[in-house]
This record gives sequence, structure tokens and C-alpha cells, in this order.
Amino acid sequence: MKPFSESCEQNKQVILETIKPLLQNYRSVLEIGSGTGQHAVYFAQHMPHLQWQTSDRQENIEGIQLWLEEAHLSNISSPLVLDVMQAEWPKLSVDAVFMANTLHIMSWHDVEAFFSQISKVLEKNPSLIIYGPFNYHGQYTSESNQRFDQWLKSRDPNSGIKDFSEVNQLAEENQLKLVADYEMPANNRILYWKTKLS
Repeated sequence: MKPFSESCEQNKQVILETIKPLLQNYRSVLEIGSGTGQHAVYFAQHMPHLQWQTSDRQENIEGIQLWLEEAHLSNISSPLVLDVMQAEWPKLSVDAVFMANTLHIMSWHDVEAFFSQISKVLEKNPSLIIYGPFNYHGQYTSESNQRFDQWLKSRDPNSGIKDFSEVNQLAEENQLKLVADYEMPANNRILYWKTKLS
């Protein structure tokens, strides 16, 4: 059965409205942590100029493939098996990397590995776009985010909502400069970086 995420259904339109202008001059995007594949299908439908490359861990590949097969879109590529901790990422070059509702599931070690690999897949003048909840100044931005973080840690003590300043520092260390921090519904953000060389 095709997997379904209610949160993807609820946030896909507001995310699209924010990222579409950011990606209007690009040709290719790597989505890390494609989950069910819902975002990929929706965004590819509404941004036909982009080739959307899905990816996730092995256990999610079959579900993503089901969404892609049903959509029959030529501008979505079959999902790659990708764990940010693997030593060698798939050989590809893209204009942008997109991640939604994934960073808070990862351990800090995973996040460090992710940022260290970004420059290897991004082309000239690239962008990194991350959607999800973030803490600021070591504080939760809402009671619901605090409850969500507690729930995450009850499932995996190494996961949890990351602090914006710590994530941005990692980005800076890997030659990425923050361009914008967008406030989104349900106490989420979209963080948008570009390479310092661009």
C-alpha cells in the first residue's frame, strides 16, 4: 500500500509557495529524506522545469517508488538509497539540495556528516533549503515544539529539534551563507543557504 503522511499533505502548499521563487532558475534538486514521496510528486508537478531527485534510506524506497509510479512524471528520478552517514554518496551534481522534516530525526553526528557532504553534490551557485522546526537561543519557539521534541527523544535520545545557531555554524564551516530564514505555519521554518563563493 502506498504510504501517506498527513503532515506532508498539510504543509506542501505553503512550502511550495516559499521554495518556488528560490528554485526558479535551477534545473535539478536532490531531496534528502524523501519519506513517502508526497512532497517530491507535488513539487515536481508544480515546478516542471526542475528534475527532482528523490532519496532516502532503503526502508523508504519502495513507498517513494509507489508514489512516483502513480504520478508518471518525467521530471522525477527514481529514488536513490542514501544514508547521510554512508562514506560515499551517489555520484551526482545538482543545483540545490532540499530537506523537509528530516533534520530533527537525525542525530547531531548525522547532521555533521550531512553538511560535510553537501559541497560534493552541489553545482556552481547552489542552494540548500531545509524545512522543519528549530530552536533559537537554546529555547523552544512554542510549547508544541517542546512536546514534539520530548516525543522525538522518547523514541530516539539522539534525535531532537536542533538549535538554529549550531546548524548555521555548521553551514558556515562548510562554505554556506544564510540568505533567508522564513517563518512558516505550525512553528516551522525554512532556512535558505547559498555557497559563499556564489
